[in-house]
Amino acid sequence: MTTTTPTTTARRPDPTRRRTVGVWWLALSALAIAVFAPLPYLTESLVALARDDADIAGNYAYRPKWQQAFFYTHIVAAGLALLLSPVQLASRIRLRAPRLHRACGRLVLLCIAVGGVAGLVLAPMNHAGAVGTAGFGMLAVLWVGCAGFGLRAIRRGDPARHRRWMHRAFAFTYAAVTLRLWLILLVPLTGDFDRAYTFVPFLCWVPNLIVVEWLLHSRAPRKIIPPVM
Repeated sequence: MTTTTPTTTARRPDPTRRRTVGVWWLALSALAIAVFAPLPYLTESLVALARDDADIAGNYAYRPKWQQAFFYTHIVAAGLALLLSPVQLASRIRLRAPRLHRACGRLVLLCIAVGGVAGLVLAPMNHAGAVGTAGFGMLAVLWVGCAGFGLRAIRRGDPARHRRWMHRAFAFTYAAVTLRLWLILLVPLTGDFDRAYTFVPFLCWVPNLIVVEWLLHSRAPRKIIPPVM
């Protein structure tokens, strides 16, 4: 009489679960930064924040009023775009509440346009010098550009292309989160905020865009090449 021993198969990671965890991370981190990052600037003056060693506030505390106006415009518009983007990109909301999706999408596009233009104006006067002018300037142009291409695609009746462009736009919107995550890592490593800040103008968005492009490429339908007879 022969007995068979049960074989144990290793469980593969559930892609649905990983995707759910990733979506929740993006949504919650976006919510946290969108709410708490602009809060100090909206509750205290830039001069008061500069006295408390707030480096970004110190860069704008004694600048002309029009530059401060662009700074406030940028943080409010970018914060609102970051807050609403997870809602606008949620497939369930797009399918079950299309009116909400369209309304949220219009507001996100408006916030990106306003925040991007303000960011482009602020790029030459950023805290990181020439590197920041290049990095944040490119971020602003690409951010607005991707949103514009997304708007053009949906107006032409191409929702698939529209979604791809809006995912790219979110890569730039999410730079507000990754910038702060990089600073948490780099400030202890460099020992100085100013030195750490010179790395983030590109680090805050280039990896985001690479990840999004990889995801878009991996999910794209593959062309089936017929065999040669």
